[in-house]
Formats: sequence, C-alpha cells, structure tokens
Amino acid sequence: MTALISHTTFDSLDAFAQSVFWGAVLGFLEDPEDPNEAGDEECMIFSEDGTRRLLFIEVPDAKQVKNRVHLDLKPAEGTRDEELDRLLELGAREVADCRRADGSGWVVLADPEGNEFCILRSDAERQG
Repeated sequence: MTALISHTTFDSLDAFAQSVFWGAVLGFLEDPEDPNEAGDEECMIFSEDGTRRLLFIEVPDAKQVKNRVHLDLKPAEGTRDEELDRLLELGAREVADCRRADGSGWVVLADPEGNEFCILRSDAERQG
C-alpha cells in the first residue's frame, strides 16, 4: 500500500497572486469551471494534463524562515540562464547564484512571497 500526492499546498498572503505567478512559471492552468479570482482564500492550478496540482491557501503570517521543502525546476525549453531571465521578469528574486565555471550548478530564487526554489540546467545542457 502506498500514498499518492494529491497536490502540493503553499501557505500564502495572497493566494490569487501566487497562483498567477506560479501558473506563469510552470504553464499551469486554473479550472475553467471554477476560476481563481482576486480575493479567493484558496486558489488551485493544474498541469496541462491535470496530473499535478498546486494549491495556494491564504494564511495571516508571512514566511518567517528558510523553506524546509522547495521545488527544483528545469527549463522545458532553452537554457537555465534563459529560464532564469524569464523567471526574474515574472517577479522572482535571485537569492543565491550556485552556478559553477564548468556550467553546472543552479540558481536559488524566491517567489514574490519569499518561498525559495531552484532553477537547474535543462536536460540538453546536462547531456551536452
């Protein structure tokens, strides 16, 4: 017997804003029959195939310390550095640059509410 992950939940000060940011980052969509709206206390977004879901729930407390769990992302297309530029344009903030001279490594970013996540090299970059 095993358990399956239903969805990953993020505590948020603004669930709607977080769902918009992460939807743009990941290409996730909201449920067209139950769209997320500004002021909603809970906002869910889904991968295109519906197999992965993120839920943002409003809480009264801002993030206090470093995340114990975080997402490691890799570009679906292009390079790590191109994806880094795109994420910064979406509103992410760079926390730490862990790239190495040989091209390996990652960059630690924070979303608009300070939740850390990493951007890794693409599959093509790691194979080349």
